[in-house]
Amino acid sequence: MTAQTLAPPQQIVQLSGISWQTYENLLAEIGDRQIRLTYNRGNLEIMVPSPEHERFKEVLGRFVETLAEELDVKIEPLGSTTFKRPELSGAEPDKCFYIQNLSAIKGKKRIDMDRDPPPDLVVEIDITSRSENSLQVYADLGVPEVWIYNGTRLRINRFENGEYVECDISLAFPSLPILEIVRFLEQAETMDYLELIKAFRAWVRSQIQQN
Repeated sequence: MTAQTLAPPQQIVQLSGISWQTYENLLAEIGDRQIRLTYNRGNLEIMVPSPEHERFKEVLGRFVETLAEELDVKIEPLGSTTFKRPELSGAEPDKCFYIQNLSAIKGKKRIDMDRDPPPDLVVEIDITSRSENSLQVYADLGVPEVWIYNGTRLRINRFENGEYVECDISLAFPSLPILEIVRFLEQAETMDYLELIKAFRAWVRSQIQQN
């Protein structure tokens, strides 16, 4: 087993040569504590989120909910639910949403990836360039769309032919220029949270009217 520690702003430890059972044991021991585990073919990443990470996570998650509200799209937010493909990959998204497959999991207390579909949209905050490993995990899980924000840039990744392709148009919200929401994310650290949401909602409504 080898370990590599990455520097703040997020505390991250990366381990290799980790068994699936060790990953499962760690998940059980950590419980609901603010520690994120990502497992990919024997490689384990342990992350303690920073305030910066959590701020962007909450804002971008709220933006998704606002988009759904204004576009009258039904969604089911499942936060950082743990999704696993046994012996292969496991992850806890920053935020995830069921949209197209909402009816398949509505009301379920447990999600079984052998029977149930993956979330339709995953949102990840990637302040320390760790997203490539995450994308491999989400490819194993079959997640159709992953948004990644690194503090300056938003990427829309769509799962096509077994790999992620960066796109300009979202599968979940194809009628709006989603990449333009970066200018609102850039204000997350300086603008009042609720005022930012109001401004974002006004922008969404203006885009709907234009369309």
